[in-house]
Amino acid sequence: MQRFMLRSKIHRATLTGTDIDYEGSIAIDRLLIDAAQMLPGEQVHVLNVNSGVRLVTYVIEAPAGSGVMLLNGPAARLAVPGDKVVILSYSGMTDEEALAWHPIIVFVDEKNRQK
Repeated sequence: MQRFMLRSKIHRATLTGTDIDYEGSIAIDRLLIDAAQMLPGEQVHVLNVNSGVRLVTYVIEAPAGSGVMLLNGPAARLAVPGDKVVILSYSGMTDEEALAWHPIIVFVDEKNRQK
């Protein structure tokens, strides 16, 4: 049996924009993707701190160092630029792996730079 555990988190990033006409996803600065050990195309949960909305989407890469945190597609209706968001990734683990695991937590400043 596997447990689905928090693998990594980008904590309280600032949403820089929304694009309703894009097919979907959340664009994240490549430096933050790497710091959180996420992959483009990976499923993530996005929690909007301002509204309480939670949604599931996938990661796409924004240019490294850009500070971009862009919510696309239908999910763009669930947030506004300036909202604080938390991005979570999960992984299936055995009990033994889960007991030894420590999630990766990436804290960012107001410009989405890793602290």
